[in-house]
Formats: sequence, C-alpha cells, structure tokens
Amino acid sequence: MTKNNKTICVFCSSSNEVSDFIKAEGADFAKLVAKKGYNLLYGGTAQGLMKIVADSYKAAGGHLIGVIPTYMTDSESLKSRFSSNTASLENMADQGKLYLGLDEVIKVDDLGPRKQLMLDKSDAIVCLPGGIGTYDEFFTVLTLKQVGSHKKPIYLLNSDNYFNALIGLINHGVQEKTIKPGNFDLFEVFDSPEKLVEKL
Repeated sequence: MTKNNKTICVFCSSSNEVSDFIKAEGADFAKLVAKKGYNLLYGGTAQGLMKIVADSYKAAGGHLIGVIPTYMTDSESLKSRFSSNTASLENMADQGKLYLGLDEVIKVDDLGPRKQLMLDKSDAIVCLPGGIGTYDEFFTVLTLKQVGSHKKPIYLLNSDNYFNALIGLINHGVQEKTIKPGNFDLFEVFDSPEKLVEKL
C-alpha cells in the first residue's frame, strides 16, 4: 500500500460505450489520484470506464485494490445462473474478468457485501458516470450517511453534466417534500477532475 494509506473508493460504469469526454475525465481523475499517492479501491473488473480508470491509475504508479463478487469469476457459478443461454454465459464471463494489474484482490459473496466492504475500507467515495449499479452504490452510501452509519465524504464527478438529471431528481423530491433539503449537504458535486482531487 502507499505510504499515507489513504484509500479512495471509485464507483463507475462498466460500459465501453460512454462518451470520449467521460473516458478522458475518468482517466485524468485516476492519474491525479495516483499522483497524490492515494490507494484506489474499485470493482476490480476490466471493462468500460472501470478499465480506463484502472489503466490510467496504474500507469501513474498507483496501488490498485479490486473488490469483486465470486460469481463474476467463478465459471461454475456463472453456469448455474446462465445454463440455458451459452451466449449470456460467455458475455458475463468476459464482463467479469479480473483486471490483471490489481495489486490486491478481495473476493466477496455478492453485491451487498461488496458495497459495505468498499465503504468500510475507504476514506472517501467518488462516483464517476455510471449506470444502475453506480446509482445503487451512490444511494446506498448516501442513505448510510444520512442515518449516521458513516461520515465519509461522497463526491460526484459531473463529467459532461452527466449527473444533472440525478441532481434534478433529488431537487424534485425536495420540492415535493419527500426529501429533506439537508441531504444536499451529504455530498458534493465537481465539474472537473482537478477540483475534485484537490478536495480529497
């Protein structure tokens, strides 16, 4: 592990089809985190924006930690889940491939324990653009912070205004009085990798 042992958890997309701008900002963010000497903890797979972040971070000399559910690497588990569809099996096996440059691999049983372990082992949580899984991870750590289970900072990198719709959704909840305005104090939004990393 790096000298100061500060660990940044990153949640982001496993899609290969995100925009070039989002890819570039993800890579820039990861490079800056490595230059700060911080450990980076993420989902451990070699797909999409997750791989781009991992590649950039490792190229800058960082210490990379992957947390991955066993079913994403266990072929027998995959077969039991997708035995009726060979194409799905092959696709999931590809998506679940471990990133080869990991300095540490932590295996967990499923997605729930994965989120909890990533929260427990990190000093700050950063969400880059992502899909349903990233939204789930964001709302999980946000809810746990809301109820006092942790006090760790949560940051969104709003690359290409990606999270504007999410912020609008929360604003709508505030207007409809289903969400308290104080929930906006539980996370911060940044429009550039440089500004976000300065805050870490």
